[in-house]
Amino acid sequence: MPPSPTILVFDSGLGGLTVFRAIAAARPDARLVYAADDAGFPYSAWKEGELSARVIEVIGSLIGEYRPDLAVIACNTASTLVLAELRRRFTLPFVGTVPAIKPACAQSRTRLVSVLGTEATVAREYTKALIRDFSQGCDVTLVGSKRLAPLAEARLRGEVCNDGEIAAEIAPCFVEKNGARTDTVVLACTHYPLLLDRLTALSPWPVNFIDPAPAIARRVAEISGAGPTPGASGPPPGLHFTSGTPAPRTLAGNLVDFGFTARPLATPL
Repeated sequence: MPPSPTILVFDSGLGGLTVFRAIAAARPDARLVYAADDAGFPYSAWKEGELSARVIEVIGSLIGEYRPDLAVIACNTASTLVLAELRRRFTLPFVGTVPAIKPACAQSRTRLVSVLGTEATVAREYTKALIRDFSQGCDVTLVGSKRLAPLAEARLRGEVCNDGEIAAEIAPCFVEKNGARTDTVVLACTHYPLLLDRLTALSPWPVNFIDPAPAIARRVAEISGAGPTPGASGPPPGLHFTSGTPAPRTLAGNLVDFGFTARPLATPL
C-alpha cells in the first residue's frame, strides 16, 4: 500500500461521516473520498437481494473511478449483507462495520446490553450469530429503529428533529430485570452517533453508548501501514452523492465539521 493511500468511505447516506472523521484523524495524509448512496437511502427499505446487487454495483463504479487502496463500508446494513461478497469480487482490502457486540458485552457490568440498529441490521442472521458467539453471558436486547437514521440525516441538513420521536425510538433499549438495568447500548448504525447528544439527554438513565468509529479508524490505520509523518496532510477530501444532487447550503456548512473546507460537488453514479 502506498505511503499515503487513497481511502474510500461508503455509506447509504451521511451516517458514515462519523467514521470518515475518525479515519481522517488517523490518516490525515491520505486521499479520502466519501461516497453517500443517497439515491438508495434508506437501505432498510430494500429487499436483501436487490440491495446486495445495488451495493456491489455502486462500489464497483467507485472503485473504477477512484482506484482506492482500501475501502471502508461504513454501514452496518450493507456490511452484514455483502461484505464477504465484496471481498470475493475485488482485490483491495475492505473494512466493514458490524455491531460491536463483543466489546459491549465484555465491558457491561449489569450484563444487560442493547443493540440499537436499523430494522434490517437487527433482523439479520449475521447479527444474531454475533450474539451467540460473543454475548459472554449477557442478556442482549435487539432494537430495530425505523426513524433514527432519517432523523439523523434531517438534523445534519438543518431540519428540526422532534425529541419525542427520538425518545420513542430508543425507549426499548432500556431494560430493567431482576433489579439490574441496561448499562450499555451498541449503536449499530453509523447514523446514530450524529444524534449522540440527544440520545444521551433523552435516556431514562445513563448508559454507555458504543460508537464504532474509533475501532474502525484503528483497523484502517493498521491495514494501511505506517502512519503519516508529523504535520502531513493529504488533498482536500472528495464527496459524492449517487443522486447527483449537490449538498444544500446548510448541509455544506455542517460538513465543515467533518473536514470539508469547501462546498463539495456531487457526482451521480
